[in-house]
Amino acid sequence: MSGERFHQPSVLPGFGLTFGFTTFFLSALVLLPLAALMLMAASMHWADFVRVVLSPRALGSYRLSFGASFLAASINLAFGFVIAWTLVRYEFPGHKIVDALIDMPFALPTAVSGIALTSVFAENGWIGRYLAPLGIQVAYTWIGVTVALTLIGMPFMVRTLQPAIAEVQRDLEDAAETLGAGRLYVFRRIVLPAVLPAMLTGFTLAFARAVGEYGSVIFIAGNLPMKTEITPLLIVIHLQEFDYRGAAALGAVMLVISFVVLLTINLIHSWGRRRLVATAH
Repeated sequence: MSGERFHQPSVLPGFGLTFGFTTFFLSALVLLPLAALMLMAASMHWADFVRVVLSPRALGSYRLSFGASFLAASINLAFGFVIAWTLVRYEFPGHKIVDALIDMPFALPTAVSGIALTSVFAENGWIGRYLAPLGIQVAYTWIGVTVALTLIGMPFMVRTLQPAIAEVQRDLEDAAETLGAGRLYVFRRIVLPAVLPAMLTGFTLAFARAVGEYGSVIFIAGNLPMKTEITPLLIVIHLQEFDYRGAAALGAVMLVISFVVLLTINLIHSWGRRRLVATAH
């Protein structure tokens, strides 16, 4: 049965050629570099590997990189939904301008984003000067790292949610409200199930983008070891010191943790979709 499914005809001709090209392309650009990274890390002596990846400086960078990335993706999950909902459901003056601004983090070099955020949230910045008297410091703290990661991850959440929100059946919302359902009930039973897969996908994309971010973070983080130093920066430091195996070891740890987190999110996504299908039937 599995063999029959493998050879099922498709609307696109040349399955063998396209499948072979897909396999070659993914192997050359994804699998081989990752395999080389893991092999270089495996070439280290076990004691040296443990010393590098479990050093206090490395552990501090893991906590900041993955913790700030998860927090930034969670922020984008909430506020990205509001932005996407507003852009899809409402027309207002400047709608197209706001919609275009969503893609600005895609177009801007990440270093430019980092410099802009630093100039805004530094103690003498446009916003930082008002936060400093309140005892709130954004630049050169973990808060600044989270702000930078939220900025670069926002477009992934908004652009993923917009098509899903547009496909929500508004007649079902109107019918539910006509029958006396409250707004919260309509959102929980009609809107949320329809957009939940897109929300999880956007969260995954925003988290994955944030974990590997470098340029926008180093300007606003302050790069203090074990405080505001992200793992990608620590990898660059190892490379500058010509410690390629140490950099590969840190990269391997990042790869494994990212894979586990993304696999978990995807499994939750698949479970949610199966649950929605079962509920619909």
